[in-house]
Amino acid sequence: MSRATQATIHLDALRHNLARIRQLAPRSRVMAVVKADGYGHGLERVAHALEGADAFGVAAIGDAERLRAAGISKRVVLLSGFDEAADLPALQRLGIESVLHHEAQLRLLELDGVSLDAPLRLWLKLDSGMHRLGFPPERLAEVRARLAAMPWVAPEPVLMTHFARSDEFEAEATREQIARFEAATAGLPGARSLSNSAAVLGWPQAHADWIRPGGALYGISVVEAKTGADFGLRPAMTLTTRLIAVNHVEAGEPVGYGGDWRAPESMRIGIAAIGYGDGYPRHAPPDTRVRVDGRDAGIVGRVSMDLMAIDLRQLPDARVGSAVQLWGDGLPIEAVASAAGTIGYELSCGLTRRVRFVESG
Repeated sequence: MSRATQATIHLDALRHNLARIRQLAPRSRVMAVVKADGYGHGLERVAHALEGADAFGVAAIGDAERLRAAGISKRVVLLSGFDEAADLPALQRLGIESVLHHEAQLRLLELDGVSLDAPLRLWLKLDSGMHRLGFPPERLAEVRARLAAMPWVAPEPVLMTHFARSDEFEAEATREQIARFEAATAGLPGARSLSNSAAVLGWPQAHADWIRPGGALYGISVVEAKTGADFGLRPAMTLTTRLIAVNHVEAGEPVGYGGDWRAPESMRIGIAAIGYGDGYPRHAPPDTRVRVDGRDAGIVGRVSMDLMAIDLRQLPDARVGSAVQLWGDGLPIEAVASAAGTIGYELSCGLTRRVRFVESG
């Protein structure tokens, strides 16, 4: 019998979320960010479901190769940019665009012998305050002039930046980043792109010409105390397994590694076939919510590599074979992530290869 752990990817939810994002930013084109294997949902299946997007954003040339091999012909943007001169022919061969964010990349483009059959389309990134990637705003004129001198670079790159705190809808830091970016780019030609998922949801003044939603497409929010459903989004993944044992434990008896958790009374404990070897967070504490046969329950003891224990005191009908839901519709991944001290993106990206993936919708 195969392992019961399964991730169901809801293609209709992906399409719904794209439509919802277009409602929120009706004047913006959408770059659907599908890096990290489509945030753990599967790159190719996600891209086909989101074929209504205007472009796709990836983090690695290998992802672009997979998209092209899957028949995706839309614009593809390499978000972290190229690393070496040898990447440039690959960009051209695949017909993909690149973010330019650092002097080292600029110098690669200026090397003697650079020759491309068609101009390379670039997205020019400014550091407006996150201090991770991007040129300082005061260097924008210089960088644009150097690019304009290269016939192998397309004119008018998209001007972009990235927010550090857009998930805080009242953060002064984001207003300052918007102001810096607008001041640096005032009067210049070229499209603008500022907004990640959180900014799409909470900073309409930053929507501009292009938005770059990632987690929101998968129905995941990183806004504190908010779930994707609060913004009209649907979860694109449901993670499930089954009970493989139901045991009786006497009051005071320990359950799981370390014996940290002890039964407060004589009770039934269910053992589910899932653990951190599947990608469920090891540090999820007791009482982290799960659903057994559609009813709420909480985990007990430590999550182990292959198994977790579940409190069945309120579920007298639970039995071996009962369905266990770990996250999805009615059980937000954000709630599980918060209990484990992380974010939903990490959970969806962290599912391992032994989880069986199926498609729905």
